[in-house]
Amino acid sequence: MPAENAGRAFALVLVDELVRQGVRHAVIAPGSRSTPIALAFIESPHVTVHVRIDERSAGYLALGIARASGQVVPVLCTSGTATTYFHGAVMEADLSRLPLLVLTADRPAELHGIGANQTVEQAGMYGGAVRWSPSVPVPESQPDAVAQWRRLVADTVGHCLGADGAAAGPVHLNLPLREPLTPADDGIGFRYELGLDDQPRSQPNRASARKSEVVGAGVEEFTRRIAVARTGVIVCGDGGNVAELRALACGANWPIIAEPHSLMRVGDHALRSTDGVLRDAAFTAAHRPDLVVVAGRVGLSRALVQWLATVPHIVVTGDGSNWDVTRTAQAVLRVEPGAIAAGAEQTEAADPQWLRDWQAASARASAHIDRILDETADLSEPQVARDLADLLPDGSALVVASSMPIRDLDLVMRPRGGLSIHANRGVSGIDGFVSTAIGVALGRPAAHGPVVALCGDLSLLHDINGLLPGPDPRPDVTFVVINNDGGGIFSVLPQSKEVDASVAERLWGTPHGMSMETLASAYQVEHTLVSSTEELKQALSSYGGIRMIEVRTDRAANAALHERLRAITVSGS
Repeated sequence: MPAENAGRAFALVLVDELVRQGVRHAVIAPGSRSTPIALAFIESPHVTVHVRIDERSAGYLALGIARASGQVVPVLCTSGTATTYFHGAVMEADLSRLPLLVLTADRPAELHGIGANQTVEQAGMYGGAVRWSPSVPVPESQPDAVAQWRRLVADTVGHCLGADGAAAGPVHLNLPLREPLTPADDGIGFRYELGLDDQPRSQPNRASARKSEVVGAGVEEFTRRIAVARTGVIVCGDGGNVAELRALACGANWPIIAEPHSLMRVGDHALRSTDGVLRDAAFTAAHRPDLVVVAGRVGLSRALVQWLATVPHIVVTGDGSNWDVTRTAQAVLRVEPGAIAAGAEQTEAADPQWLRDWQAASARASAHIDRILDETADLSEPQVARDLADLLPDGSALVVASSMPIRDLDLVMRPRGGLSIHANRGVSGIDGFVSTAIGVALGRPAAHGPVVALCGDLSLLHDINGLLPGPDPRPDVTFVVINNDGGGIFSVLPQSKEVDASVAERLWGTPHGMSMETLASAYQVEHTLVSSTEELKQALSSYGGIRMIEVRTDRAANAALHERLRAITVSGS
């Protein structure tokens, strides 16, 4: 395919090489300066393009697709303020280790510093949140340009996926483009050999090219530590989905304490209601482990973090991340899953009573929680989280908002398989939740089960533009919205008791008075109000389009309920 000008040639090569490197989705926020690249994406038969008018929504949509698919997902915008709205998604991609590729169009150097319209300093604007942010020159007509562009794209994908063993994460390409921005002849007469032949990857993916040389430094230490431990506990947080640790737990008779989105709360060894277990001083004193192995980053449960600071533990990581959140770990070890499996084979099993004691304690705490939740027929916030996790069919995806919903799920979810749970716990913000959930739906294989998103009213309102109908079909997503007319989490934090009530309500309660039904109608979303488990079950009996299921709760009553739940221990409440 001939290219009429250098910008057009660059755009075609960029998209072609991204396709060769495995890219299958791209998100575009409309603009003028990004025209060559937007056209190249639209013209590619191998890329599914998603157009969003709101850049923040576009960024989080791409984040959700990357979270669900594990693939590099480009998100494109024009120059100027548009670029700033990607920053939240970039920060989340950084700490969640997601391969987000940020493409920002820019004016060429000759238009900077002279007051040219929509021209700001964009190079390096995301700072240390990106893995790589090279200085990309303006495309120019040169004989070796195509080869250089392909190398740039291959390197970019490598850095997104974890080049040279580094952590995966976002990359920023700031792309200065000269006019003409459309496929118009620039009059230079230079023609490119683009090589747009839809062949497989032009070279092995560079993400794993030298990974084996840098991973494995902590293998011997890990093996030594678990070999001498007679009793242990596995703890899995955000990003801690390591199947080999489940095998270790099964072989060694060690219990597993897993945050829901770690996807490790599965099977008989996984515990529920561990806050009540870890708050019981008598139990923890009598069941102090020789070693706790932590995978991923924990942070949902204060009881868990406080307990970790009192017991011998190590952190294992595959990419060198220092997730020692208590600053008390005996070691942070870089260990591949294969090494974990090898070490597990050398571990002597604990007395089965060790595991049975933890399981029995978890069962007692769980019984106390369920008794409290089932006292009334009306749905409470923790009860919605519990019942939702129970009701969804195998193959479903549950996307959970930060603040109270993910904490409630952590508190009450029973161990189960067949459920994929996603949460933006990198930076733990509520921003971009709606768009992330829709992105998860777009990034999942169509044959999988339904996508349901659990959020509070503020998470929904904060990203309400994620519901905007656009030029592309919307996927099937059901939003279960806990509406307590404000910021419910602050009702269970010290602000509610240590600050004047009227001030606390204004600053943190933030009542909005919005009607969810009216809001749903404005965004062309089906709305259902439920108040019992049976009504919730009925509302979840069918899926299709974008739907909203609203559950109305009271912040004061929720705070009182959580006080009762926080008082639960193994012995009672």
